[in-house]
Amino acid sequence: MKKRDILFISGGFIGGLIITLIVIAAAVPGLMMIEHTSPYDFETAVSKFEASVKAEGWSLPHVHDLKKSMAKFGHDVRNVKVFELCHPDHASKILKLDDERIVSSLMPCRVAIYEKSDGKVYVSSMNTGLMSKMMGGIVPEVMADASKASDKIISAVLQ
Repeated sequence: MKKRDILFISGGFIGGLIITLIVIAAAVPGLMMIEHTSPYDFETAVSKFEASVKAEGWSLPHVHDLKKSMAKFGHDVRNVKVFELCHPDHASKILKLDDERIVSSLMPCRVAIYEKSDGKVYVSSMNTGLMSKMMGGIVPEVMADASKASDKIISAVLQ
């Protein structure tokens, strides 16, 4: 092979790699988070969500009212509530194992309900089903199960 051919092939490989990395970097943020539009007003969506959490046997250890929190610092923002969801059966499977405990920073599961300037209400969550595929041990199985259950909870706000 000539030096020119090697340079041409190497350049093509590096160029293809750069384009691939750019496409991945642009697509990943959209894959990591899931956002749905709710047909309900903010208070109704919050009420339906909280009822769905209880109906599915999950708990809400904490609800962060970010509008109220920001008001304490002199900032006026639209309605935003972040819900911490927990299901001890799922959580304990991860927390009792040393190597899996690394994902505890992602626990409990979080779902946000918020308003945007278009006047609509949105529900967002992390795509835990996708995220779990990158992890080892029992984490993918547990997170996939938790993801299916939280999707069912969220569906009550989307109907």
